[in-house]
Amino acid sequence: MDMTPKQIVAYLDDYIIGQKNAKKTIALALRNRYRRMMVEPKLQEEIMPKNILMIGSTGVGKTEIARRLAKMMGLPFVKVEASKYTEVGFVGRDVESMIRDLVYEGINLVTKEFEEKIKDKIDDEVNRKIIEKLVPPLPESASDSAKESFIKTYNTMEKKLLDGSLDDKKIEIEIPKKAHIEILDSSMPFDMSSMQESLNKMLGGLNKDTVKKEVLIKDAKVLLRSVASESLLDTEAIKVEALKRCENGGIIFLDEIDKIASGKKNNGQDPSKEGVQRDLLPIVEGSIVQTKFGQIKTDHILFIAAGAFHVSKPSDLIPELQGRFPLRVELESLDEEALYKILTNTKNSLLRQYQALLAVEDVELEFDDEAIRAFAKYSVTANEKTEDIGARRLHTVIEKVIEDISFDADEKKGTKVVVTKELVSEKLDDIVENIDTARYIL
Repeated sequence: MDMTPKQIVAYLDDYIIGQKNAKKTIALALRNRYRRMMVEPKLQEEIMPKNILMIGSTGVGKTEIARRLAKMMGLPFVKVEASKYTEVGFVGRDVESMIRDLVYEGINLVTKEFEEKIKDKIDDEVNRKIIEKLVPPLPESASDSAKESFIKTYNTMEKKLLDGSLDDKKIEIEIPKKAHIEILDSSMPFDMSSMQESLNKMLGGLNKDTVKKEVLIKDAKVLLRSVASESLLDTEAIKVEALKRCENGGIIFLDEIDKIASGKKNNGQDPSKEGVQRDLLPIVEGSIVQTKFGQIKTDHILFIAAGAFHVSKPSDLIPELQGRFPLRVELESLDEEALYKILTNTKNSLLRQYQALLAVEDVELEFDDEAIRAFAKYSVTANEKTEDIGARRLHTVIEKVIEDISFDADEKKGTKVVVTKELVSEKLDDIVENIDTARYIL
């Protein structure tokens, strides 16, 4: 997490074109979280995160900025749609479930890290169990020559197991019988989930049986790995670390916030909209939420809200909620040059993805520079004539051009296919020119 704002922006530049203001604002918000952890504990409690409201059309990079950052920093991150929540008393999910989602994400993140730390121990335990099945242990009364022979056989089998030459051999293994099915439903009320937990523990205590399965050794490695990691991992330490990380580093991306904004005109039509905003207030401001892994304080969780605000305005949100998102950043719409750069300058761009997919069929795909510019031009035209869906339009436009090449890939094995400006025009001219057709096809 020790990255300067400049380093954070430089990382984002590899994946997202433009949007300098948004990158700068989010980079500062993340750096301030690191700075907060470095100050004295008394002051730490007083420093609250500056929540961000991102305003911009769909497909301009709002979600991608937040998602890439969380991935890079190794922080618990969840993206939720504001429109799926409803006021308490209405049918739908309660807003606290987003915090429970974050905790589940934190648990998964920390579990993977802990597993990575004891990876060698887990591998040794799995290998030991498999070799025991292949070479059963000798009784204590065995002769010295038998013991010597056993050690040789054991070492030979271990070598074969490690180099993968035994992967297709079948063995019979024993794994614990599941006495229950874990339901990770964050929308379940806390009382219900804790009751389910108690019942599962009771059933788990009653049923200690194992089941025998005959499987290939490569499958046995996977099955025994989960059993070994379960017995070797410190679940309490994982819970404590996950909750701490969620409280101090968790990020919740609240998308479609404009869908719960109700202007004065339509205020009477949907009473649950304002209700959801009021339910969000204590969560964003700071409260304690009960989860099956323990209590979590939301005071220092960073909330990033985003919306297009075509119909409503940020001022249509209730004043109390507006005040909880002090940082506002507006994202620019993408022009032709930006779309061209998205196709050429980003890591793992769409064009590279198509080239990799067709390389599987032994087809070398190449794009002329003029063809790439044509993709950008047709995407901008389609966005202007129909709905503006930003960079997402590139998916539709490129797919329309590549469709036939991809379909006939088996006939083009071992050849090189060049996508030219003429091919792009041939496929897209008529569709883009006709607004009605463009609405349904692009």
